[in-house]
Amino acid sequence: MCGIYCSLSANRALRPRNQTTSYLRERGPDSQEVCHHLLQNAKPNVFSDLGSHQIYLTFYSTVLSMRGNHLVKQPLSHPATESYFCWNGDAWKIAGEPISGRNDTELVFDYLMQATARNFHGGDFQPPKNPVQSFAKAISTISGAFAFVFYDSINAKLYFGRDCLGRRSLLWGLDEDGNLKICSLCDGESAPTHFQEVEADGIYMISLEPGVETALEQIAETPDRESDAEGNSPRFDIKNIKKIPWSHEPLPTPHMISPIPPMNREVPEGTPPPLTTTSSFVRELEKKLRLSLAMRIQNVRQPPGAESSDAKVAVLFSGGLDCTLLARIAHDLLPEDETIDLLNVAFENPRVVAAAAKELGEPTSPYENCPDRITGRAAFAELQRICPNRNWRFVAIDIPYATTVTHRDTVKHLMRPHNTEMDLSIACALYFAARGEGTALDSQQLNAQPVPYRASARVLLSGLGADELFAGYSRHGIAFARGGFTGLIDEIDLDVSRLGKRNLGRDNRVIAHWGREARFPYLDEDFVTWVLKAPVWEKCGFGVPESLGEVSISAEKKALRLLALNLGMTSVAHEKKRAIQFGSRTAKMEKGKCKGTDALS
Repeated sequence: MCGIYCSLSANRALRPRNQTTSYLRERGPDSQEVCHHLLQNAKPNVFSDLGSHQIYLTFYSTVLSMRGNHLVKQPLSHPATESYFCWNGDAWKIAGEPISGRNDTELVFDYLMQATARNFHGGDFQPPKNPVQSFAKAISTISGAFAFVFYDSINAKLYFGRDCLGRRSLLWGLDEDGNLKICSLCDGESAPTHFQEVEADGIYMISLEPGVETALEQIAETPDRESDAEGNSPRFDIKNIKKIPWSHEPLPTPHMISPIPPMNREVPEGTPPPLTTTSSFVRELEKKLRLSLAMRIQNVRQPPGAESSDAKVAVLFSGGLDCTLLARIAHDLLPEDETIDLLNVAFENPRVVAAAAKELGEPTSPYENCPDRITGRAAFAELQRICPNRNWRFVAIDIPYATTVTHRDTVKHLMRPHNTEMDLSIACALYFAARGEGTALDSQQLNAQPVPYRASARVLLSGLGADELFAGYSRHGIAFARGGFTGLIDEIDLDVSRLGKRNLGRDNRVIAHWGREARFPYLDEDFVTWVLKAPVWEKCGFGVPESLGEVSISAEKKALRLLALNLGMTSVAHEKKRAIQFGSRTAKMEKGKCKGTDALS
């Protein structure tokens, strides 16, 4: 997971603050580089007040090297044009062609440079007829999770943004002096209101004409420019940020074609046929999920300093349906001698512990009684039974209350600008799960005893997205009860449409803090597209009759449950949805009345 920082200032080359630099290095421990450049004859009024015609651009990147056979340091630059690129992402395909062998950062930079300059490789750096639309078209064909900053010096444009599902973090805001900052996390001690998520509804652009004649010159740190007579410093003008939107249809203005199509809104005539383990949709579901997962876990590089017995891939593992299904399919895709880590987190919750002691009259384990620990151990046993030749390593991550308190300020900072009690509960669970520090139990060792362990895997699999796509929340059942298939479709459509606006950026910030990368097989563009095009009654069991002779199974995510049955996971197929903050017991740790939506003090 890489860290990105870019600043625009009329006064000086502006580095990230010390704490921000430290956090960015946690995200990308393999490389850290900074570039300072001065843009002369910039477009008037990019900065207001003084009408500055010069802009200091600073690019800073940290790198977690995951792809290709060598470390690629960032920011990438092209000396002949002085264009710059900061990339935090995984590009799995470009223009429909899978990426293999080379580092994806280099490929994407080369691809964007070709889009913004004719005959790029031949040394002809003249811009295309419509460079903004050409750039937008190129971004449209990149499949994968990403956030980036790209300075196109040939056309004097600064682009920044996230993929259309918002799977990587990127924030932007103005500091106290009116300088623009774009960063993977909030810079310094600024209040949450100073930074906001870069929306995943488009790519954003700042025009810095006059264009081709504009030059960038490498500079050293320089003193602040003088203010005007009233003491005002130049401030960035927000009006200069323009959006290039994602769209399902061609538009007359620059735009990108979204890889995610509109949802199938077909309503059945009469009662749909039963959904069974032999249904064609369930069989195709397995194929599609295998393809998505294979891209994300095969040929993963050995982590630096890791031993051959250490896992390359770990699963954020509650023992629930979504994550256990990923673990089970991963078994079929990875060499049998590779260990797979199952990271299971449980918290000491003083309120719950006190209530249990009062009810039972004796102390109980605050960790082993956590719902996610109970389901996690049960799913671990089921995986051992089904896949006995695999070494499954169950990592019990026990977090004392004192440890939660010690790390709370760090978690609060990382999750900004999110700032509610629920945000903190969820962020804490993901933060400590991703740390991967606990006691490990290996399934292949006879009479094994738990031993202290810290996971070395840099790839973490997450089941996020399954609930939104396959109607896994209780509100989906309520929507169907109130509005039938139309109400259910509306609710799923709403969930999918706001994926990029909700919590993926927050989750990325807290997970990446440990130098690990979360990957989301359920949110692969091709997989999401296929699921959205399918009729709703093939994905879940609402309004669909039970098949005679088959075991009764919940309507929520019924297609995934049937797939679990096909793969031998009888117990997992019947697991109910449980929110992570309740399963791990991070919710409501202190006494008092508070709601999840309450803002933190």
